[in-house]
Amino acid sequence: MLSKIKKHLITIWNYLDPLYFSITHLDYVLDHRGQQTILRVRLTKYQGRKVILEDGTIIQRNDLMIKIHLHNVKLLKKIENYDNEVRRALFTYKSVKDSLPYLVDYIQGSGYSDQIKGLIGITSLHKGCRRLGFEMYPLENLCYKAFKRIAFYPIHLLSNNKVMSPPMYLMMSKKVLLNKYKS
Repeated sequence: MLSKIKKHLITIWNYLDPLYFSITHLDYVLDHRGQQTILRVRLTKYQGRKVILEDGTIIQRNDLMIKIHLHNVKLLKKIENYDNEVRRALFTYKSVKDSLPYLVDYIQGSGYSDQIKGLIGITSLHKGCRRLGFEMYPLENLCYKAFKRIAFYPIHLLSNNKVMSPPMYLMMSKKVLLNKYKS
C-alpha cells in the first residue's frame, strides 16, 4: 500500500517538475548523446560568507558560481526498485560522478567560463561527496537550515532512507572540477 502511494507521489512530482524547472531557471547538463544527466544547474552569484577552499580558491560575495541541483524525481524513479540504501547510494554516487565531466563541457560552453569560480549545492545526501571532489560546509543560519530540512523531507520519505542527514553546502572549485573531470 505504502509503495503504491509513493509511486503516485513520484508520478505527481514528475508532472509538477517542469514548472519547478522553469521557475528556478535551471539548465540541463547534457551528455555526449544529448541526453539529460542527473544534474541540473544555473549560474548564481554567491551570497554567503568568505570561504577558502582546500586548493586555495577564495569564494566571496558576488563570485559567479554554478549552482547544482540533483534531478530528484528522475533519480527517485531510477532507484525505486533498489532493495537497500547502499545500492541506492551507490547508484546516486555513480550518476553524479558520470555527470561531472559533462558539467565541465557545460561550463566551457557557457560563455562565462573565465568568471565561474566553482560549484555550489545544498544536499542532505553528502556521503561520498569528498571522493567526488566536493568540500562540505554546515549551514550556519538556523532558520535556513530548518527551511532546507523541511524542503528535503519529502525527498527523504520517497527515497526510503532511514536517517536524514543534516543539509550541508557542497563546494568545489572550478580548478578541482577541471583537474578531476576534464576529458
